Amino acid sequence: MQRPTLFLLHSLGASHREWDAVQRVLGNQFECVALDIPGFGGSSAGSATDIDALVDWLQQEVTVRSPTCWFAVGHSMGGKIVSLLAARSRDGVQGLAGLAGVLLVAASPPCPEPMQEARRAKMLAWFAGGPPARADAEAFIDANTHRPLQGASREAAILDVLRTDPIAWRAWLRKGSREHRQEEAAHLHVPALILAGAEDGDLGEAAQRALNAPHYVHAAVDIVPDAAHLIPVEQPEWLAHRIAAWALPLAARALPPTFIQLLDAERVAPRMRARLLARHAKPLPLSESALPARRLGMLAALAARLVPGADADDLALRVGHALVNHESDGWRFADLPPDADAWAQALDQLDAATNGFSTIAPAAQHALLEQVQRQCVDLPPGAVLDPAQWAFWFEDARALFARTWMSLPSTWASIGYDGFAVGGKGAHSPGYEHTEAGVIDAWQLPC
Repeated sequence: MQRPTLFLLHSLGASHREWDAVQRVLGNQFECVALDIPGFGGSSAGSATDIDALVDWLQQEVTVRSPTCWFAVGHSMGGKIVSLLAARSRDGVQGLAGLAGVLLVAASPPCPEPMQEARRAKMLAWFAGGPPARADAEAFIDANTHRPLQGASREAAILDVLRTDPIAWRAWLRKGSREHRQEEAAHLHVPALILAGAEDGDLGEAAQRALNAPHYVHAAVDIVPDAAHLIPVEQPEWLAHRIAAWALPLAARALPPTFIQLLDAERVAPRMRARLLARHAKPLPLSESALPARRLGMLAALAARLVPGADADDLALRVGHALVNHESDGWRFADLPPDADAWAQALDQLDAATNGFSTIAPAAQHALLEQVQRQCVDLPPGAVLDPAQWAFWFEDARALFARTWMSLPSTWASIGYDGFAVGGKGAHSPGYEHTEAGVIDAWQLPC
């Protein structure tokens, strides 16, 4: 498995240093890139005083490093930035195809951040004439932790507030935190882990579930014990272990580096890049009413027999979605009933013939399917399809499983298919340089 990269963004008034303890616990499991958001950590805000400019900045930080498997981790204000970067990845923006997940830590949402206006005014007053007084910095840190930080951790947090560029502080409170970007961040298919401090206030569990989770198709919400808002410094060990437990399995199913490098190339059209990333995302679960678990189990057993080596559960769920949504290739055998009826009847017959198709040994499943294919199967009592119809259905079933599997970017990567990378410049796309047998272009995937 490739070593994934973590891009770590801090909270308002902090710096890359808030991730120091987390990185020590993570060790060498990840390539950690802890960044100073413009205007923080002693840096100048420059022109990065609105959300678009901050997302542009983060995009540049990612693309200049060309990671092939990476996670965006955003704490507080950093969370809004990474969610909007995830939206750009979803839309096929070049250089972002390797995004494997988003981790939000007490994160500001894409919509205006919930905050009492009196508190906003008080915080703005601290920086009205320049850097704040030390007492104000101390009050800010203490108000955002469940228990007071001690020693060097508290001093570092206070010093980060003191060296914050007043322009960046005021810009976030007046503009960035108030921007309405929820439509832009809708339907993000990248996996998300959303963490809330058990003792946090405005950005606690209720806010995370209501304001951040709905933007992600695959979102999990977890509660950090004994922590308020400054989770990376309040609970660094807990946070590091949770990051690793969540991110490493996702990295294991990431597309290969060579495939991501090609997918991120200029020669790939953004619409194609977006389509392939959406297709690689895990399918949503199906409700029991849409597809009973028994039927889904049968589809998984069929997937294992028909496409050896594939992720049977994933493939079964994708086929299940196709059946529930009445998707097809537009053709069916004239001797078969409509697809929905044919599939229901055929699966019922498989179950009846074996007293539970998904529960019998793989060899027995294989033997029965061969009999169905050869039309020499004994029909179970109550069968609706005759042997010829059952065989026709099985031919359609094999085609559906194979077609679904062949449509996946992971399959393309495994067979070295790169025909998607010829349309990045429309009518002026480069196409292929060599067309003779046995010769490939330098940009193509190895055979």
